[in-house]
Amino acid sequence: MSDLFDISDRTAVVTGASSGIGLAISETLAQAGANVVLVARRSDLMEANCEAITARGGGKASWIKADLLNRKRLDSYFDHVCASHGASPDIVVNCAGVNLRQSADQVDWDGWDTTVNLNLTAPFFFTRLFIDSMKDAGWGKVINIASLQSVRAFANSVAYGASKGGVAQLTRAMAESWSRYGIGCNAIAPGFFHTPLTESVFENQELSNKMAASTAIGRNGRMEDLKGPVLFLASHASDYVTGQLLFVDGGFTAK
Repeated sequence: MSDLFDISDRTAVVTGASSGIGLAISETLAQAGANVVLVARRSDLMEANCEAITARGGGKASWIKADLLNRKRLDSYFDHVCASHGASPDIVVNCAGVNLRQSADQVDWDGWDTTVNLNLTAPFFFTRLFIDSMKDAGWGKVINIASLQSVRAFANSVAYGASKGGVAQLTRAMAESWSRYGIGCNAIAPGFFHTPLTESVFENQELSNKMAASTAIGRNGRMEDLKGPVLFLASHASDYVTGQLLFVDGGFTAK
């Protein structure tokens, strides 16, 4: 039974891994034995993260600096990622994202393009870099990070909500295209977790409490709440699960 969740010696790549949910997922995969490549723009944070992950034991951790909005350089990341542990990734996790929190009246072209390109466009084209090697292996896992806003509308988040709604459909489209080759494509939609992206929510105690009260469990998310879902979707345990959106939200969307 334990083999179902065994990802030891697998290679995983996680974007947006400098902090927040991307870092938490990187730590989880490494602790489970995977060799993890962290991808983000902050070199100082990435180096420290890899040192901390390695010190805890488990799989190895390495990092590459990458700007996923730079389309001209995107293809070059394939070689850098594969060189990190001598193998193309079996597991691709798309966590990089941004929410500029602009109201509908404030959204400008640059803000829209930045949000949609990083949250929706980059996950598709970055993942596609590694699909051929997954096809050759007959197995792979793609995990996208969706949002409560994939299905709910929140204030000051028009571009973000549109992009995350797109991530839900992108995940289904990925599954339709690639699952026949043994590649599972799913998405995790986190509830309210304390991350740099949600700092403004947690700085407001009243708002934070309101979000917690909106869940069925009665609290906001903790990073350890993501470990089980991530390992499930990254392992053989989910081999007959694809194209799905898994809400890890304490029952927020159930109410």
